[in-house]
Order: sequence, then C-alpha cells, then structure tokens
Amino acid sequence: MLLHIRHETRYHYDKPVQYSIQALRLTPRLEAGLRLKEWRITTPGRRRVQTDAYGNTSHFMTIEQPHDEISVLAEGWVETDDLASAWIEDEGKPPVLTFLQDTPLTRADDALRHLVAESLPAAGDFEQRMLELMTAVESRIEYRPGITDVECSAIEALAHGYGVCQDHAHVMIACCRSAGIPARYVSGYLYTGDEGHAASHAWIDAWDGSRWLACDATHKRFAGPTYCRLAVGRDYLDACPVRGIRHGGGKEGMSANVSVQTQQEQQQQ
Repeated sequence: MLLHIRHETRYHYDKPVQYSIQALRLTPRLEAGLRLKEWRITTPGRRRVQTDAYGNTSHFMTIEQPHDEISVLAEGWVETDDLASAWIEDEGKPPVLTFLQDTPLTRADDALRHLVAESLPAAGDFEQRMLELMTAVESRIEYRPGITDVECSAIEALAHGYGVCQDHAHVMIACCRSAGIPARYVSGYLYTGDEGHAASHAWIDAWDGSRWLACDATHKRFAGPTYCRLAVGRDYLDACPVRGIRHGGGKEGMSANVSVQTQQEQQQQ
C-alpha cells in the first residue's frame, strides 16, 4: 500500500519567544515492512539529527532569535507490504527489560491489576491473550476526544472511563507490565478511510519472549499495512512526535493537521 502522509504542527505565542528547541520524531521507522519512498521535514532554525536510545530518528530544531510562531511540516510517501505482519523483530537496543520499567504515565494500581486478572489469560496463544486484553481495555475506556490530555496516566484514564488512543496505549502498557510482559509505546500514523478516528495514532508493542506484537486497543486489532510507525518508547513522552522547551513567549497556542491518504485519493485532489 502506498500512502501519502502530511503532518503540520503550528505554534503561536502572544509574546515573542527568545529561544526554542524542539525534538522531532517525525521520520518513519523502517520496520514492519515499511519503506520510505520520499520524505522531508521542513522547519525554521537549525537542525541536527541523531538516533535516540530507542532507535528513533530524532531531529533537534533550535531557534535562537525572537519569534512568535513556529511551523513544522513532515510530508512524504511511504510504502507498506500488503501482507505486513504485526510481528516485529527486536533490534537489541535498548534491552527488552527496559520496557518492564514503570513510568508515571504507565504505573499500575489495584484497579489496573484487577483488569489484568479478569481479562488477560495467564497462558495460551499470545495473540489471543492480547486480543482479549485489547477488547477489555477498549470496553472500559470509551473513545472520546477532549476528555484527557498528554499528562493523563493509565490510572487516571481507567478511572475516567474515557480517552483516546494514547490512553488506550498507556493502559495496555500498564496491564502488560504488571503481568510481567514487556511493552512499549508506539506513535505513528494510521490510514483510517472513513472510520472517523484521527490519522495521528498510538498503539503498543507487546513482547512474547522472542518478538514484538503490535497491538491497537483502540480498534481491537493487530497492526497491519495501514499503519506507519514513527517512534517507540516507554510511554508517550519517549515517543511523541513533537516535544520542546522555550524561553519566553507567554501564552501558547498549538494546532496540528494530519492527513493520511492512498495514492488514488491524493491524485483525485
């Protein structure tokens, strides 16, 4: 499947910002049968690129003169295998056990441990176990944008009973880790057609002992050719597409516009 992706992020400030630095994880990971046909990132300021501890390509953008807006654009074509598997080989960096470590966003409480006990079989086929857990998580957290934010933890998301893909991912990770299963957060894009969910997406990888299995609790399914992986990490903060700090600027406004289209849809525009 050939997909055109366009992701634009804009920041507006009511006072001049003196200095900004942004970490951009906006380059697709070349795994799970994905190939980059064309990709470019457009930003103001200076950029340097490096590979982070999780194997993600990260661009660090620095603006050192006063500014009241920032625009970041990532755009291009990716190709996925029509028969892409949800199983992903491990690259060996960092060690898999890294993804058993709790973070403030993925820590489990008694309610989450109870969810694991009632919905995750202790043994059996790994795909079936994960499918049952995804089904339980999706049923407990109704997809509803605008209720939670990026600081919402797995504990809070389960208590709210509402959330978005990020919340489903954090709850899945908390459940897996509490059961002794390494799990990592995945940020990326999803071609949804008319399904009604945002094209910017999040899901998880769960470790079966030898490979990673890409699990999307929001849709209660395993990842396939309609998914494009950007970054992985212990939680959202490790893998979010854009994250930064600034000096000055006063009140900040941010907007993001993401589209994922097939080649046919792109040509019809």
